[in-house]
Amino acid sequence: MQHQRGYTIADLIDVVRDAAADKKGEEFTTIDVSNRTILADTFVVVTGRSKIQTRAIADGIVERVKEAGLAVTRVEGYSDGTWILIDLGHVIVHVFTPDQRQFYNIERLWSEVEKRQAQGS
Repeated sequence: MQHQRGYTIADLIDVVRDAAADKKGEEFTTIDVSNRTILADTFVVVTGRSKIQTRAIADGIVERVKEAGLAVTRVEGYSDGTWILIDLGHVIVHVFTPDQRQFYNIERLWSEVEKRQAQGS
């Protein structure tokens, strides 16, 4: 699927992955949610070891996305820093501290949605 300015979703994920890696983001994961929600096609989940690092990762992602000429729709949770959500349209990035990532466990949550849909619930 084409995204803004000829970018595909895969291209956008690569931009996000590179930016997160530059800020030492850990456990980078993508979740295809295209057939499960209208919110986005892909969720990206990445961990920062502290609130300072999650903010640095978020800043790096926003900066790199804008440098690519792509839009950042909104950023939420930045002031708290334990769970920062970056809405990039087709891709939503979740930057967590380790405790928050474990607590919310988005990967499990969305795999459960997939299992329920497969069972027809």
